[in-house]
Amino acid sequence: MAVVNELIKEENGALSFGNYELSSKTKLDGFEFKGDKYKIKTFKEITKLEKNGSFVYESVPGTVVHGFKAADDEVEFQVEGTEDSQITLELEAGQEYVVVIDDSSTGSVKTNLGGKLNLSVELNPGEVSKIKIEKQ
Repeated sequence: MAVVNELIKEENGALSFGNYELSSKTKLDGFEFKGDKYKIKTFKEITKLEKNGSFVYESVPGTVVHGFKAADDEVEFQVEGTEDSQITLELEAGQEYVVVIDDSSTGSVKTNLGGKLNLSVELNPGEVSKIKIEKQ
């Protein structure tokens, strides 16, 4: 897969965003998708996505995300980067979620009072990891 040169776009009913190849922070605000407005900030050090002014996704260092779909009980996407990444997602506060990376469960995680869920993903250049997070 490749970086998203447009920073964010719709692909097959899902969002794709991020560009870890940029050397300086680049952002795009006001991208409309399914009635919501998105804001993306991305470069080699961080990728951050907001929806209607609320936090959705962040990775350190920056990543590229393809096929991002979020429902009330599940989030799934593919992620690519140049090195291991810390990913934070905003989900429902105080809930248990099962995290599956490349079809292997990493166990159950409970979100904090703010609804943040943190996970680490081992990424290698040119390889994509499939992430699925399911509410228990």
